[in-house]
Amino acid sequence: MVAPALEHYTQDLLLGDVWKRPGLSPRDRSIVTIAVLIAKNQPAELPFYLNRALDNGVKPGEIAEIITHLAFYSGWPNAMAAVNAAKPVFAERHVKADQLPQAKVELLPLDKDAENKRATTVEENFGTVAPGVVQYTTDALFRDLWLRSGLAPRDRSMVTVSALVASGQTAQITYHLNRAMDNGLSQEQAGEMLTQMAFYAGWPNVFSAMPVFKEVFAKRPAASNQ
Repeated sequence: MVAPALEHYTQDLLLGDVWKRPGLSPRDRSIVTIAVLIAKNQPAELPFYLNRALDNGVKPGEIAEIITHLAFYSGWPNAMAAVNAAKPVFAERHVKADQLPQAKVELLPLDKDAENKRATTVEENFGTVAPGVVQYTTDALFRDLWLRSGLAPRDRSMVTVSALVASGQTAQITYHLNRAMDNGLSQEQAGEMLTQMAFYAGWPNVFSAMPVFKEVFAKRPAASNQ
């Protein structure tokens, strides 16, 4: 009734073709799509894709962790809008609070050498600019949020990279894409993330990110890109 061509592209191209491409599992495509929608503050679209994610094997607790993670990377208002969108979906599927990761959980092991190197670099660069940001980056993000066990490190990295691409934050992609690939994301999967995001974050954001992806791929050892 409004845009017949858009309906055609949605059903035949996006849902009928892109979502079925073999380079990324339906579960991973759901994680990427949810992350993009939260990062771009599109809560109206979330219920459909949250239901699709649950059908594709994303657990309710993982969705809760994605929303929590993106409060830090896309802002609290975006995360709160996502909470409101998720409430009726969880209610319809009888998801209760006791099925979700709690505020305090046993954390994953910390890679002390890598984390100390990261913290030192950030402190040296920005410690006199915004000490509070530097402190919370270490204490809240990398020594707490990133170590929560409710979302696998690879998935948490995918969420982060997706949010950065969707937000046009290309300066931050290099570090987090390398981290994602260290956490098990292959080059093929990273490329398919861009294909998925072209439709949900828009072609300009993806084309702005592609040179960064290309540079990361080129600088990594060949074995790590498989």
